[in-house]
Amino acid sequence: MNLHNIVSGHVGAVNPQMQVSIQMSIGATQNQDGTETPQYAPAINVLAQVQPLTSGDLRHMDALNLQGSHRAMYVAIPIRGAVRASVKGGDLVQLPDNSMWLVTQVMENWFETAGWVKATITLQDGS
Repeated sequence: MNLHNIVSGHVGAVNPQMQVSIQMSIGATQNQDGTETPQYAPAINVLAQVQPLTSGDLRHMDALNLQGSHRAMYVAIPIRGAVRASVKGGDLVQLPDNSMWLVTQVMENWFETAGWVKATITLQDGS
């Protein structure tokens, strides 16, 4: 049962969903100097619910020592934060105002059972 589809209309009445562009990480290529350059799949457009972080989210992030401007994003695709073991993750999200955000952490992953993921996104420099 896709709970996201059931409730998204009701939540959207208070905070409308927005169309975002997501580039999913497909790994990295190693440069001659040993540094790595991230690689991304072509962008896809999806509807997302972008909200401020809750106090519980902020407490959790405080323990991770993350700094910057953050938001919570609910989306009906399996986005990922960084997965160091597979050198993937850290998907990119472009909001309608053209600001670029990095998926820094998946807070709740219910994609397989309920059809949605809650992730923390962090504003990137230059946006």
